[in-house]
Amino acid sequence: MPYFVYKVSSNRQLTYIDTKERYQDARTLVRDLRGKSSPEDTGEFRLIFANQQGEAEKLLSTPRDERVIGED
Repeated sequence: MPYFVYKVSSNRQLTYIDTKERYQDARTLVRDLRGKSSPEDTGEFRLIFANQQGEAEKLLSTPRDERVIGED
């Protein structure tokens, strides 16, 4: 399964960047993009492992629950 690289803006808008077959290639691309982005840029670069592009976009656009650490 491939790794998809996206830019996720603050309003959850996804911008497709590239697809890589190897994790190391995708990780290097994301690190380079993060290093080149300006501090004023509110978006973040993410990579996701999925069967196809539609599944990757669905996973990235679905809000995740807050992480619970310990018990209340």
